[in-house]
Amino acid sequence: MNEEEQVTRETTLTDEDATAARLRLDLAEAIVKNRADIGTTVDETILEAVRTVPRHLFTPGISLEEAYADAVPIMKRDGDGVAISSVSAPWLQATMLQQAQITPGMNVLEIGSGGYNAALIAELVGPKGTVVSLDIDPEVCERAERGLTDAGYDDVVTVVCADGEYGAEQFAPFDRILVTVSAPDIPPAWTEQLADDGRLIVPLRVRGLERSFVFQPEAGRLVCTEFELAGFVPMQGAAENRQREVSLHGDGIVLRVDDRQPVEAEPLGLALEGPRCEAWSGVLVGGMEPWDDLDMWLATVAPTYGYLTATDQGLSTGLVTLTLRWGMSAVWDQDSFAYLTLRPVTEDRTEFEFGAYAHGPNAAELADQMVAHLRSWDRDQRRGTGPHVEVHPKTALDGDVPHGLVVEKRHSRVTVSWPQTPGRTGQVN
Repeated sequence: MNEEEQVTRETTLTDEDATAARLRLDLAEAIVKNRADIGTTVDETILEAVRTVPRHLFTPGISLEEAYADAVPIMKRDGDGVAISSVSAPWLQATMLQQAQITPGMNVLEIGSGGYNAALIAELVGPKGTVVSLDIDPEVCERAERGLTDAGYDDVVTVVCADGEYGAEQFAPFDRILVTVSAPDIPPAWTEQLADDGRLIVPLRVRGLERSFVFQPEAGRLVCTEFELAGFVPMQGAAENRQREVSLHGDGIVLRVDDRQPVEAEPLGLALEGPRCEAWSGVLVGGMEPWDDLDMWLATVAPTYGYLTATDQGLSTGLVTLTLRWGMSAVWDQDSFAYLTLRPVTEDRTEFEFGAYAHGPNAAELADQMVAHLRSWDRDQRRGTGPHVEVHPKTALDGDVPHGLVVEKRHSRVTVSWPQTPGRTGQVN
């Protein structure tokens, strides 16, 4: 390389570094706005980590602008085209770090690697802390190691290629365990390797609903202290247990079902071809008002619960109308089903009414049941304390778990109960 080429290369690198630094500042501001829109905040230490860690070094093959967008770069897919490795959306990473409350000197385990999130954690634990980033995929581990070395975090972060089901016992106990893949269950190793005063942050699926739960150990069980909306690639290895996708109309309209709930595709597909019934609740919601606990309420009180989804092709058939592009809560029986919907009640579309669309011989009954659940949520739980979630050992007896929904997992029993909000008279489930 001659002198002129060297000068040109150094100038290009300087320009790229300056652009990346600016994009990191913009990304931190985007996270602040995202959280402010729903009334929450992010600690300054986390924002400073976002401003510091060069995210683009962990997204090879992706442009600077894409690397720093508040989006999810997919880094790898399986043979069916399902994303199995990604760099999570920055707002979600910041949210989970906020949930974790990581302080300098901690020992942290991350299950599900990629490198970038581990580097953010390294900034939070500081030079006296340690980070173990674990993944089952050798390609992901290699990419993480390369990014961590290039970014200068390989002295703080240890990358382990292993099955996350079993944790990393050789580095335990951990003050924090952060799981960055969709988890169908809580394996015993995670609880055993967590410090007595530790926190487990995990996107656990409950009847197909995925939330980032904060669990703390208490008297032989895990107790949830808070949770947030979340969405991650599926866990691989011994713990892999993906949701079933029950086809109602080819691949275009699909009912996603979890936790071994019974469902028959053929009669529900026939029901979809029939007329639609609708029912409206009178329960209103503002355009920016969060209502994610409604889905959890429906999953708790309904005998069956899943998510109805559709592709663009599926929506073009006119057979289903989904308010949210990624899907809506649904319930079903043997040959009929109903799903949640909303309709605008003001011209400027700032206020909406909850209702239900339903198909099949029992459509009217299922739609009315969903409306009754909507009204009970509005009356007894809306803007309340939310559900109380615990994870108990598989051996826990019925009399030792809270009254409410009990979801049987492979390793555990997950309970969801709804404390009565003070001043309200509705019945506690």
